[in-house]
Amino acid sequence: MSKIYIWATDAGHEWLAVKRTELTSMGIADKITGFSYVKGATVYLEGDCDAATFINAYRARWGRDPVTRQGKNWLRWPGRNFETYQVA
Repeated sequence: MSKIYIWATDAGHEWLAVKRTELTSMGIADKITGFSYVKGATVYLEGDCDAATFINAYRARWGRDPVTRQGKNWLRWPGRNFETYQVA
C-alpha cells in the first residue's frame, strides 16, 4: 500500500503535508519556499509551487504521482500560525 499524503485546506489556500526527511532524500529541500510551513517533522507545502515541486520530484523518482487525499477543510487553517519553512 502506498503512503497517502494529506491536503490541508482553508477558504483561501491549500498545503500538502510531507515529512522533511522526504524532501531531503529527494534532494528538493532547498527548492521549497518560505510560503510553506513547518510543525515538528512535517512540512506543509504551499499548494501552488512547493507541492508541485514535491509531486514532480516524486513522479521522477517513483514513476507515478503520490497518492493524496483531502483532509479537513478549515475556515482558516491553524497552520498559518506555524513557523515558516527554512532549509535546515
